[in-house]
Amino acid sequence: MKKNRITFVLIGALVLLGVMQYNGMVTLRNNAETAWSKVESSYQRRNDLIGNLVKTVQGAADFEKSTLTDVINARAKATSVNINTGDITPDKIAQFQQAQSGLTGALSKLLVSVERYPDLKANRNFLELQSQLEGTENRINVARDRYNDEVNKYDTKIDKFPGSILASLFGLKAMPRYKADPGSEKAPDVDFKF
Repeated sequence: MKKNRITFVLIGALVLLGVMQYNGMVTLRNNAETAWSKVESSYQRRNDLIGNLVKTVQGAADFEKSTLTDVINARAKATSVNINTGDITPDKIAQFQQAQSGLTGALSKLLVSVERYPDLKANRNFLELQSQLEGTENRINVARDRYNDEVNKYDTKIDKFPGSILASLFGLKAMPRYKADPGSEKAPDVDFKF
């Protein structure tokens, strides 16, 4: 009788431990997915600001139309790439990142081109939008860092014992981290010659 009771208590403790481990993994995965949503939200804010920036720049009648077209096209491409938080894969993050990098490049070209237009540089709306974009870029960086922190917590939990056993039983897989663009470890060459 006593042996049955001990067996029952041990099995109950193992089940309870398994449930607690699984719930911890789900919580961490959900936190990582929420953090990804915040990354996308920050990028959405940037895309919205870029739309306003383009409208402000279009007011400068002689501004280079090809530069504006590049920004508009890159913005359209960047907003067309979305990731379902329940299906974050390395390939999808790479596709998202590539689209955002294209927009970043076009936006940089636009902001450098503005240097040739003193009236536009003095435009209060333009200056405010430029300041908001700078702040948004910082938000994006913070959101990506927080996403990576949450993914690290989740991945660590499912890699450690006994979490690794439960993760494989329930099909929980590691989540991809947001990585820097290839070549971003090198400082860009800046040329202000026109």
